[in-house]
Amino acid sequence: MTKHRLYTTAFSSVYPHYVTKAERKGRTKQEVDTIICWLTGYSEQQLATLTADKTTFEAFFADAPQMQERRLLIKGVVCGVRVENVEEPLMREIRYLDKLIDELAKGKALDKILR
Repeated sequence: MTKHRLYTTAFSSVYPHYVTKAERKGRTKQEVDTIICWLTGYSEQQLATLTADKTTFEAFFADAPQMQERRLLIKGVVCGVRVENVEEPLMREIRYLDKLIDELAKGKALDKILR
């Protein structure tokens, strides 16, 4: 089985799109960072380094200090696929992040997103 192209994509190349999506809806880069740090356990300083280098999505999630246990409660649809039904573990982690950013962009309060 071949790896999905997204796995070898630099996290730093997708991160600005997360921020832009949020900012278009009146949210902030800080809120995006808060979500990413909550999900992965990275500190804000670690995240700043990762958004400036060429770390792949695969390495980004593999090296995450402490994946949030409550992420398993995230449910819903991203790109037409239910996140809780994604079987490939890395793709599921990516979709969890996508879902949280979507909820932020839709105006959901940060304390409701970070269940």
